Amino acid sequence: MLRWLPISAALAILATAPSPAGAATGIGQAHETHGFVPREVVLKLAGPHPERVVHLRRGVGVHRAVASLRRDPGVAYAAPNYLATASALPDDPGPLSSPASPGGWASLQWNFLPWEGTPTATLPISPGGIDAVGAWRHLAEAGRGGARGIVVAVLDTGIAYRNMGHRFLRSPDFTDNQFARGYDFVEDDSVPLDENGHGTHVAGTIAEKTDNGIGLTGLAYRAKLMPVRVLDRNGSGQAGDIARGIRFAVDHGAEVINMSFNFGCGKNVPGIEHELRYAYRHGVVTVASIGNLGSEACVSPPATGPRVIGVGGSTEGGCLGAYSLLPGKGVDVLAPGGGVPLAGCPSVSSRSIYQVTLKSGNPRRFGEPASYIGTSMAAAHVSAVAAMVLASGVIAKDASPEGRVNRVLRRLQSTARDLGLPPNREGAGLIDAGKATDPEVGSPK
Repeated sequence: MLRWLPISAALAILATAPSPAGAATGIGQAHETHGFVPREVVLKLAGPHPERVVHLRRGVGVHRAVASLRRDPGVAYAAPNYLATASALPDDPGPLSSPASPGGWASLQWNFLPWEGTPTATLPISPGGIDAVGAWRHLAEAGRGGARGIVVAVLDTGIAYRNMGHRFLRSPDFTDNQFARGYDFVEDDSVPLDENGHGTHVAGTIAEKTDNGIGLTGLAYRAKLMPVRVLDRNGSGQAGDIARGIRFAVDHGAEVINMSFNFGCGKNVPGIEHELRYAYRHGVVTVASIGNLGSEACVSPPATGPRVIGVGGSTEGGCLGAYSLLPGKGVDVLAPGGGVPLAGCPSVSSRSIYQVTLKSGNPRRFGEPASYIGTSMAAAHVSAVAAMVLASGVIAKDASPEGRVNRVLRRLQSTARDLGLPPNREGAGLIDAGKATDPEVGSPK
């Protein structure tokens, strides 16, 4: 087949064995919006030649290959290998208290919306959004919808992940099969249940269930959550428990570790730094909140730890949150944390981050409280998007464990959106889940 093509096009593509067009479209796998199969082009040569699907070499974009092929007079047509979709958007109807709320999940979860493009009745845009919809499409096209197969450890106050006795209920927007085995380092037992709500909220942002007709949606909604309780019912934790929690997560298969907590300003916590290096050597991505003005005085551990992605908070209006700490070392990227923007922001939009969690710390009552604002929430977004990046296939499989961690960070930074702030305030900018998981967007070496 290649002899019919110009030399420039022949060098740009790698033909596969002939296959009928549509055989590799994965109809039903793509689940959110129309897209196309990465690194595949549908090609029809002029004359009595059948339509074929051509695989592209890694690094050759679909649009570039199509444009090159269309310039050849021997090509009847060339097009992306488009995907049909079974449904347009997640079937998550909105707050538990109002199952049929107008707009469903999109009415509350401004943080997951596209930030550019043409709004529709069912999918508005938000200046503070990170385009989860685009990322969902890319992962569906890659056959890893919702970051399926990735394990994210949530080191926090626990998660409402199961029913137990008359005291604990599983969050209605989780299922019992989406959790990896965890541990409670506060009570020293194997049942890391939440008595606060913070950990369940963080876990919800990362992987609350989607398309179950209940509540809201999570970013990496098919990832496995590993509950590791290192903070007590008051949200306080000891360095020794946290260090053991990091080691447990690494040794039990976590690929991403979320840490939405901070130590005091300038504290040296050698045991935790040791375990963070252990995580890095084993290829585990670690993510931490930088802290909030009022409770912390500076960017502090674990966000300042070795190879940890430090996350500041942004608002619904696409501004820096007023709580996000003053300039300092350790801010790698921003992610939605909600709340009031820094003075001077052109937008005053200040809604919270909404997820299903405990109401008033009661482990038997659930809702979507409006009280969750800050860099804890922002870190959860980055952990979820890191899981999505790993699942999407945009990170080369031949990377060493350390190289895998480095490439995830570089991917998040190189695709982030500049908010026009100094790097010591915004790092590389506001994460963009759609671009970070897009195989058409090149990765830095």
